[in-house]
Amino acid sequence: MTILIVEDDADIGSLLRRGFASESYQVELVGDGEQALRAANGKPLEAIILDVMLPGRSGIDVCKALRAAGQTAPIIMLSARSSVNERTEGLLAGADDYIVKPFAFEELLARVKVQALRRSTGEGEPRVLSAGPLTLDLDTRQAQAGDTRVRLTEREVELLALLMRHSGEPLARADIFSALWAGHGGASLNVVDVYVGYLRHKLAEAMPDGGRLIVTVRGRGFMFEPVPA
Repeated sequence: MTILIVEDDADIGSLLRRGFASESYQVELVGDGEQALRAANGKPLEAIILDVMLPGRSGIDVCKALRAAGQTAPIIMLSARSSVNERTEGLLAGADDYIVKPFAFEELLARVKVQALRRSTGEGEPRVLSAGPLTLDLDTRQAQAGDTRVRLTEREVELLALLMRHSGEPLARADIFSALWAGHGGASLNVVDVYVGYLRHKLAEAMPDGGRLIVTVRGRGFMFEPVPA
């Protein structure tokens, strides 16, 4: 998938292009809003990195136009402006995230990955997921293995669905937290471990080794590892 970078500062644009390319992304770099609209027209994109201060048409206007044209890719806005009103304006224009300059590329990369995780829990996805011996019905909130079913809470379903959609791929605690708990006041990173524990206990009720479907990958996080049915 391609990341579209809309940045008129040549140095920043070059830095971002090299950074994302080194992470195996395809990258398209443009320098103004009109070029961005043409580049994004009808194209599936992993993310759009959009500077607010652009020559001619502002990043806010471009963001609104992209959404009006049906572009659904995550949009992360970049700006030296950091006031609440300015950040709010960007989010209300249709942006998914807003990062203030100067920033570390590692932070921007993490935010792109978090947006991808959030979209992977998204609408339009199959409502019944299957991996290995386990089936998860998102509407009834039930996990089933063979003839045994267990009922899950809404948050347990969201976590299990996220892990199943990334079956065989370790997900970092911080990324899981950002995808499912960001914006929930009072929650800490430890909540991920707590809910993984809940899931392991309940899945063990559905099948003898059900609790082992979610494994801890040392130094990397948690992974759904289906076993043969």
